[in-house]
Amino acid sequence: MADSQRPGAPGPDDGQHAGGADNLEAISIVQRGNLKALERTLRRQWRMGQNIVLCWSADERGLLVILVPHYFLGNYCAAVGIPEQESKDNETFIRDLISGQRRKTRDQLFEVGQRLDVSPTFIKLQTALSEETPVLEAVEQLIKRYGISYVESRGVLLFDIVDFSLYTPFEQASQLNSLSYSLNSACTKLMAQGITIDFSRTTTGDGYYVWNRDLRPIANQDLFIFMLLVVADNAVARAASRGNTVPVIRTAFHIGGHYELYQAEGVNPSLFSYIVGDVTIELARMVDLAQAHQVLVGEFHCEQAGWGGAVRTLSAVSTHSFVNACNRALGPVAGIQLSAKPIRAMSCQLTEAVDQDGQTRPRRFRIVDKHGLSHYAYNLQIEIDLAGERLALGLDATHLPGRGPTTTATAAPTAEALVEDLSALLKRHGTRAITED
Repeated sequence: MADSQRPGAPGPDDGQHAGGADNLEAISIVQRGNLKALERTLRRQWRMGQNIVLCWSADERGLLVILVPHYFLGNYCAAVGIPEQESKDNETFIRDLISGQRRKTRDQLFEVGQRLDVSPTFIKLQTALSEETPVLEAVEQLIKRYGISYVESRGVLLFDIVDFSLYTPFEQASQLNSLSYSLNSACTKLMAQGITIDFSRTTTGDGYYVWNRDLRPIANQDLFIFMLLVVADNAVARAASRGNTVPVIRTAFHIGGHYELYQAEGVNPSLFSYIVGDVTIELARMVDLAQAHQVLVGEFHCEQAGWGGAVRTLSAVSTHSFVNACNRALGPVAGIQLSAKPIRAMSCQLTEAVDQDGQTRPRRFRIVDKHGLSHYAYNLQIEIDLAGERLALGLDATHLPGRGPTTTATAAPTAEALVEDLSALLKRHGTRAITED
């Protein structure tokens, strides 16, 4: 089971990084010493979050890194005193810089320093850094932990407990613990079926954001299947529970970009990361207007792994195609036990309707948030055959909102009517709503 809050997660002085103890065993004692020395130096330079590391390059006597104050990136990308296009170019440059691998060649690192008008910082090590993969991966994780990262496209989940604030503190603690157990249980059960979810999570206070550390295209599909099993585990646990110990949840899945960072805890960076960006904003807006038990899927296009002949390929797919692909991949879920009963089959689909042209299409819903901004999502329905008993999860079509009011052609409005319409519009500004688009 992989979770960013798991016991035994690497600490600031133990030399363990991405891959944990397994990778550490593959690193020589000399290189472990290098990693510990590097971390000590980075922690001093980091200064409790005052500075962040952007990139690094190997040097025969140690490392070269680009260090900047934590406010530097915001200032560099701000459209103040420079043309708007230049500001956008700067933001694109920074996003590219903090995406993916942080290692640069020596020439590339000095080019970055020249563009940012920052001199590289030299970190001396006792011996040259090894080019072995476990060592380089450990350095990459160290650099990211003392910096900030950007991920262009990643699947993220949001589990939200309905009416959380209405429960007693004891009930709240019980419900969060129950939801946390469902996450851990689903992860363990999928691992036994050959689906590994290297998941991280952060609490929202009344739920969790969850994402897969794995960035391969197939990782989003694995995370989606993980979501289905968490929803199912929660539903079965709730049916068998008494009182308010197991939560009623509403769930959302979306794929998009975000920043990832480690906040300061005392004098060290925390052991688990936080994410913020377009994908978390979309999820929050979706869940804010979702109903109890509902599962929403955002509107997105993403890379999906597939096979073209004998060659593995990537293609951009829509939300509908992505969900269909996930549904076809649910075979390994069969046999998983929920409340001592085996899953015989599981399926999922977006709620559909027949359009005026006679074509069947997924029903798309428009979510207007408190700022008057629109977001789009689809309703997901899940069916499970649990030891011969049929479970229907999510909301069916009868519980979904219809289309917004339509207008018909009428005579030209009077000036008084226009004033009244404008007044009503101003009153409605900021009013949240979800309707079929």
